[in-house]
Amino acid sequence: MKTVNQTSIPAVSAMPPYLKPGDAIGVCAPSGVFDPVRFEAGLSRIRDMGFEIHLPPGLGAQERYLAGDDAHRAGIVNDLFQDSGIKAILCARGGFGVLRILPHLNFSLLNRKPKFLVGFSDITALLAEGVKQCPFPMIHGPVVTSLAQASRESVESLLRALSGPVSEVGLVNGKTIRRGRVSGLLAGGNLATLTSMAGTRFQPDFNGCILFLEDINEPPYKVDRMLTQMGLSGLLAGVRGVVLGGFDHCGDEAILHDIVQERFNDPRVPILAGLDAGHGAINLSLPLGAPVTLDADTHRLIFAPGGMS
Repeated sequence: MKTVNQTSIPAVSAMPPYLKPGDAIGVCAPSGVFDPVRFEAGLSRIRDMGFEIHLPPGLGAQERYLAGDDAHRAGIVNDLFQDSGIKAILCARGGFGVLRILPHLNFSLLNRKPKFLVGFSDITALLAEGVKQCPFPMIHGPVVTSLAQASRESVESLLRALSGPVSEVGLVNGKTIRRGRVSGLLAGGNLATLTSMAGTRFQPDFNGCILFLEDINEPPYKVDRMLTQMGLSGLLAGVRGVVLGGFDHCGDEAILHDIVQERFNDPRVPILAGLDAGHGAINLSLPLGAPVTLDADTHRLIFAPGGMS
């Protein structure tokens, strides 16, 4: 197939300041109740990176399977948004619950005091809405509880993303599903979470984007159903390229790749698999909302200078 080359990409209009040793990272719990042992172990990894930690009052609250009721969880996030002493926000865990608090979040507070917001899995909903409302990237990366047993590569990648710009991410185990080279803003995250946003007023806009997807414990027929729903809702309109992260315990990889090719059947849309990001052993940190070039032939994500990572 002829390589498509689209190099005109928008610039990020604002960037939060990169973190320095001793800066404070605030922790929120916008989703599920977290395990205190894994949480403390994850906090230790953050301290080992050289950062201070701010734990808001009431962080350990519980409302059924959630870390407090909707108003409580949203209030903690909003307080961290507007706290000028906090230089980045890291989520305690994913699970379920972010979609419930989106109507209660005030991203204008974050716009006035820009800082990096980090998480994955259910936190995808928070990142996706943040990308829509803020002119700077959100970081798809580890949560506190996953840092407890995170690989060295995951920890180093998060530290790089918080501390300064990195030019590209190479896919060590990359596999070209459809050749090509295209550019756009990096978007996406957890497939199931993005599907839950389809048809709501918080539905993301992926037009002109490089779409990153990952998931866990979803058999191929469910992946098919979710991508079909996203396509029928218009959520996939205008996607320029696709990069697949981990699909751990999701069945036959070849079948998954066939499904993705079918759902993204435009021959001009390159597809690259094998990015070490998601629920697997390595979870590299990715700047969602940053301008990037996807090179499916050389298995690389190349970020624009000044676009963060």
